[in-house]
Amino acid sequence: MSKDVFNPLLYLALVHYPVLNRRGEEIASAVTNLDLHDLARLACTYELPACYVVTPLKDQQDLVRRLTHHWLHNVGKELHPDRERALRRLRLVGSVESLSEEIRGETGRTPLLWATSAKRHPLGISPAQARRMQEERNVPGVLVLGTGWGLAPSVLERCHGFLAPIEGRGCYNHLSVRSAASILVDRFFRDVMNKDV
Repeated sequence: MSKDVFNPLLYLALVHYPVLNRRGEEIASAVTNLDLHDLARLACTYELPACYVVTPLKDQQDLVRRLTHHWLHNVGKELHPDRERALRRLRLVGSVESLSEEIRGETGRTPLLWATSAKRHPLGISPAQARRMQEERNVPGVLVLGTGWGLAPSVLERCHGFLAPIEGRGCYNHLSVRSAASILVDRFFRDVMNKDV
């Protein structure tokens, strides 16, 4: 990788701790099989280097390892080679800080962390604006996604910016994290992808 020209990379991070519950309390949420599969497929489709699964809980880490092992090494690999290819993009870490350190070690640059939320933030920017900021600074970025009822304040404080929430045609505002991630990633790259849309 050239030290002078850096193609802005985007990583995904699905945070299970610390997140909020419906009462606004800080909790650790459970990993779900569907999130792992769909976000890995998203990362592979858009050629993202990795999707981080963030949880410090040993039992949840063991669950992630068991699920991915089935698709990477067992009969799942033979039955669904495309799924195996996607799930290779999953990386397991115990904290947001750990993923930042790993990306810095991999790229030589400290990534910008982009907080996501269904709630509007006064300083919210579009995914395309976030990509342009990365290009200007010559650094990678991480789309930080919260499970439960959203990212805890301690995670938000570590982020470098906030992405504007996805607004649909009506007032309903309860997309799954998988749907929201797909829309945001597409909007991040849309104006630089050579496609007629």
